[in-house]
Amino acid sequence: MSTQYECLKSADLYAEAFGVAPPEKLPGKEVWPRQTGLFIRKAFVPEQASAEPSAEPGVETVGEAAAPAAPASPLVLELAQGQFGLVPTWVKSASDARLRSTKLAVTRYETMSTATATRETWLKGQRCIIPMQAFLEDDWRSRKPVPTRIARVDGKPMGVAGLWERWTQDGEEITSFTLLTVNANSHALMNRYGQNGNEKRMPAILNEGAWSAWLTAPLDKAREFMRAYPANLLLANPVQKK
Repeated sequence: MSTQYECLKSADLYAEAFGVAPPEKLPGKEVWPRQTGLFIRKAFVPEQASAEPSAEPGVETVGEAAAPAAPASPLVLELAQGQFGLVPTWVKSASDARLRSTKLAVTRYETMSTATATRETWLKGQRCIIPMQAFLEDDWRSRKPVPTRIARVDGKPMGVAGLWERWTQDGEEITSFTLLTVNANSHALMNRYGQNGNEKRMPAILNEGAWSAWLTAPLDKAREFMRAYPANLLLANPVQKK
């Protein structure tokens, strides 16, 4: 499938659609592998130490006092910036990282837990959501590639499931991400795209109500979010050449 997508049209949409602080500066309108893009992940919130319970004066306690149950911490999301194209932690150099990134812009969800490049990232639970206004695919039905823009029918932003990673070596750091794809051979819309004879794929677009759940679900439940988005909720239009 294509590795090109459109960022959200305005900074305010990140807050309105995903509840995260808007970026100070938007990336370019479209993102390709090796370019900078934005993704949403769980924020790193330090755990608060719970106070030890104390006995009332003059009252003898027997055994350990039961500590009150700590309230569950609310999920805090943050907008992060990274390279589109995953860089595994075991890559030896920045130059090697740049070469690999183009091949790891998209990842088949079926192999995300077994492939050498993504297995460690998956097991660490480093899931993310990639906000996009639309993605582009080539329509080959005329035997010539016709660039086609695919977006939600209602025009709202899409949140695509992905994985993110942080690579460091010799003081250099690269934050990167990959978007996950699902099979679309029987999808009423997406089976039109991609070259004939190849498996049809599409981004793993999440339902709005599943965004937080995707980021926090246990590993054995996270795969349940990998479903093809309904065709009737998507709109495809050929890209007009200027």
